[in-house]
Amino acid sequence: MADFTMPSLGADMDEGTLVEWLVGPGDDVTKGDVVAVVETAKSTIEVECFDSGTVGALLVDPGTTVPVGTRLAVIDTGSEPPAAVPAPAPAPAPAPAPAPAPAPAKQPAAPASEPQAAPGLTTTGSGDAVSTPLVRHLAERKGIDLSSVHGSGKGGRITRSDVEHAPADGPHRVKASPLARRLAQSSGIDLSALRGTGQGGTIRADDVRAAAAGPPAPAVESHAQARPSSATAAPAYPARAAIAALMSRANREIPHYYLSTKIDLAVAMAWMRDRNADRPVAERLVPAALLLKSVALAARQVPELNGYWKDEAFMPSDTVRLGVAVSLRGGGLVAPALADADTMSLPELMATLKGLVSRARGGRLRASETADPTLTVTNLGDQGVEAVFGMIYPPQVALVGLGRVIEQPVAVDGMLTVHPTVTATLSADHRASDGATGARFLTYIDRLLQRPEEL
Repeated sequence: MADFTMPSLGADMDEGTLVEWLVGPGDDVTKGDVVAVVETAKSTIEVECFDSGTVGALLVDPGTTVPVGTRLAVIDTGSEPPAAVPAPAPAPAPAPAPAPAPAPAKQPAAPASEPQAAPGLTTTGSGDAVSTPLVRHLAERKGIDLSSVHGSGKGGRITRSDVEHAPADGPHRVKASPLARRLAQSSGIDLSALRGTGQGGTIRADDVRAAAAGPPAPAVESHAQARPSSATAAPAYPARAAIAALMSRANREIPHYYLSTKIDLAVAMAWMRDRNADRPVAERLVPAALLLKSVALAARQVPELNGYWKDEAFMPSDTVRLGVAVSLRGGGLVAPALADADTMSLPELMATLKGLVSRARGGRLRASETADPTLTVTNLGDQGVEAVFGMIYPPQVALVGLGRVIEQPVAVDGMLTVHPTVTATLSADHRASDGATGARFLTYIDRLLQRPEEL
């Protein structure tokens, strides 16, 4: 047996809310399957299973907030007899029960030849296709209408294979995140009537919540409106409050030191243009890919900045998990990790980064993508900022800031010319390293960008 517990999805996470189970008792799962959706103060995360086996018991109901490490479910991995599966723990005292829903109208008896949905399965709109929550989740991710899928399983059950081989719907399908679809379904809101504020017009969870709340009340003219109240001064989103708390802790506990350097990108940009000459537009490299790869390689070369400060000691990491700060359109900030960024090729790094940013802004990050970055990069160049000095994300010991690539005068062999340059900054923890170590790190980034063929 194995316990599936509430994961830690960040150093500042103490508890999480189970939003939805995507599996039920008796479902077979494999390592890496998304089995639940968890909401933290910053975002909603899809949580994978770390064991393969059969779901034995679900111990926590959706909507429950529990501390990190709480047992959420039991997975029968085959290592012990099935009889050893423990019974679900007693649930906390429930809130007053709502009035019972009216009994549904009696449905006509189905013909004897028509298969009935088995317990734990859901009948789709077609009336004869059934699926598990995990299959429905996979269909959501691919944009597939289950009512149009023919189930190949027993009794017409739609299997994972049916979904994986089914074509995605055409352009008529409303673009919405999985969480937005679930909220719309529970609120009885027609997604086709909403205007999405996400990338490409995608409907986000906040769009559904705003529609459910109805139009704002008419404003009442008052002299008091000229002064913001204490309520309006509070953070607009829980994510902002969580970030503020974490940064306050970092500012209070971490003795920061800061370094910066200007890097000449003339050689790197020329090399990149040559590489892009024969590439399709969608696959062309961008300066951010070169900068991130150079940071990842420098972290491997200078391990004193790649790891964590825990229990009053520095713990270096054997791998480079490069956290990339992503601003969310609805407010807030997340920093998903590029695992093994130092070993990725530049095209692979670009494709992985693009997917991470898209999933972060669509509320579809997985737990494995948010866990334990060893070093974070914040790049505000696309916002026009020339230099950024960030705050370290504990328990990490360093943060790299990258600014905008700008044309600046530089001296080359005694002659003044204009080259593209970027300002790279380092915020580091003085308990784990000193200025000499930080300077070596920035110098190594500079050297790599003067030899881009080594990236």
